[in-house]
Amino acid sequence: MTFWDFIVWTFWFYLVVVCITIFIRVIIDVFRDPELNGWAKALWVLFLVLVPFLAAFIYLIARGGRMAQRSAAGAMEAQAAAADHVRAVAGTSSPSAEIESAKRLLDSGAITPAEFETLKGKALSGAA
Repeated sequence: MTFWDFIVWTFWFYLVVVCITIFIRVIIDVFRDPELNGWAKALWVLFLVLVPFLAAFIYLIARGGRMAQRSAAGAMEAQAAAADHVRAVAGTSSPSAEIESAKRLLDSGAITPAEFETLKGKALSGAA
């Protein structure tokens, strides 16, 4: 194998990987799109199977802008969900928030005044 054969082989390998990546991204977007009904999704997938290059180019031209918007919205939703999870796992970090939470429990009748004072003491001492 000569150097130029290796360069040509590398180019074709790169082209195949890029095409597969584009096809996968288009198929994922077809199924993620809430605007398309089931029949439209089935037709897009059929079109992608029968004439993949033409179908991918048409999809990217016709629906590429909304594809980017859906991807950005999905990333923002994932980031917000991760942030909410971290906040939920970390709990409250300030004594005032812990006291406020204990006060709500006291007002709702879930805890007694003695338990409220215990929680308040723990929050102020930093033990909680």
